[in-house]
Amino acid sequence: MSRIGRKPIVIPAGVTVTIDEAAHTVDVKGPKGSLHSTYNPLMNVKVEGNEVLVTRPNDENLSKSLHGLTRTNIANMVNGVVTEYEKKLEIQGVGYRCAKQGTKLVLTLGFSHPVNIEETDDIKIDWVDANNFTIRGVDKQKVGQFAAEVRAKKPPEPYKGKGIRYLGEVVRHKEGKAGKAKK
Repeated sequence: MSRIGRKPIVIPAGVTVTIDEAAHTVDVKGPKGSLHSTYNPLMNVKVEGNEVLVTRPNDENLSKSLHGLTRTNIANMVNGVVTEYEKKLEIQGVGYRCAKQGTKLVLTLGFSHPVNIEETDDIKIDWVDANNFTIRGVDKQKVGQFAAEVRAKKPPEPYKGKGIRYLGEVVRHKEGKAGKAKK
């Protein structure tokens, strides 16, 4: 039995979980927002009291792999509507900076033009200072995807480490070009 899949998901106060077994959907509403997701028809999802239980019908490999996945996805939804997920990013490099203008984050990354990133309905951007900002939202997958897209605008390069990186990310540096000895 899956160690993760058999754990019940405790529903905190102020959160409602609605399961439609016919359509295989889960709706979670909480103080920070609401989420909607579908799950595989092989899984059995039930709300009992203040817990959500995920069970599998048999011990086939597909059922085993979906068991823990389904439980984790629903647990992430419940956690997201209570406490938002966030990714902290930092900018390193001479002349690289960010600024917030309304709902846009304006990045100066050494290009001939500034890079504008617009907030969405699901994703909010918190500006901390000229080199740090935070991306937050209730959906863990969307927060991670949005942060990866922002980081892809100027990923850290391996020679000087300049670019956008996650807070605490370690960039392995390469040695520079070895010059020839002068005669």
